[in-house]
Amino acid sequence: MKVNENKQKYPFYIVSRSRTDSRLTDKALTKLGIDFYTVVEEDEEDIYKQVVDKPENVLVVPKKYHDEYNNCDDLGQTKSQGPGVARNFCWDHSVKQGYERHWVFDDNIRCFYRLHNNLKVYVKDGVIFKAMADFVDRYTNIAIAGPNYNMFVPQRQKNPPFVLNTRIYSMLLINNDIPYRWRGRYNEDTDLSLRVLKDGWVTVQFNAFLGDKPATQRMRGGNSKEFYDKEGTYPKSKMQVDLHPDVSRLTWKFNRIHHYVDYSSFKNNRLIRKEGIIIPEGTNNYGMKLKKYKKEEKR
Repeated sequence: MKVNENKQKYPFYIVSRSRTDSRLTDKALTKLGIDFYTVVEEDEEDIYKQVVDKPENVLVVPKKYHDEYNNCDDLGQTKSQGPGVARNFCWDHSVKQGYERHWVFDDNIRCFYRLHNNLKVYVKDGVIFKAMADFVDRYTNIAIAGPNYNMFVPQRQKNPPFVLNTRIYSMLLINNDIPYRWRGRYNEDTDLSLRVLKDGWVTVQFNAFLGDKPATQRMRGGNSKEFYDKEGTYPKSKMQVDLHPDVSRLTWKFNRIHHYVDYSSFKNNRLIRKEGIIIPEGTNNYGMKLKKYKKEEKR
């Protein structure tokens, strides 16, 4: 697959499981003109190849990635290992192609927005990803970056264009050279974010660009059946606290157990600009223009 340099700069991967009918991220990125790989397990290879637009871009996770994965518990492969296994494969796949970074997405992102003067503008071009990648490439020490969730950015309050040193979920631009790999059966996003922050790296969460994702457990497929339908949220929250007890604790919200993470200790992780980089003046809109659409034209 040839990366579209005008829009994405780095390869895109969608890790998908049991969502051949919905394929929300697949459809969203296709509308934006983004080329991507769909990464699946061997038992679902055939069915995915039957429904995606480009079956040649379906990649199967080799068994060795399951065998070598650190689940952070003693249950082995007796239950789902979560998406971290496939994400490690994506990481190595992009490295072998010679890329400095790669994008990896969950499979349930409905669409994307640009936040402009507190107005969430529906995006119809994938150049937003190049804008984020260009920003990240100005610095030497950004480990992970990505757009925030639409639900977490209220329009009625001031929101900065980006926030440093917090967790990056579901839509991640990862520096291939950082000395980590995914681990953990649950909360692998939080764990990876915390490990890089504890070692002094920087994360960038963009509010200027947003991904619209259903709330946890609202959509079938993915980890719903393997995890949450049977065991609820306690095991995943407990694993988070066990792995990072210095910054995590259990809490009760929305009638179920959650984990709370305090990121305040990482506020002094500072961006380091690359030598010779001059920050451009003014606003580069990357050719994007505001246009009013009828509601039916958006989807």
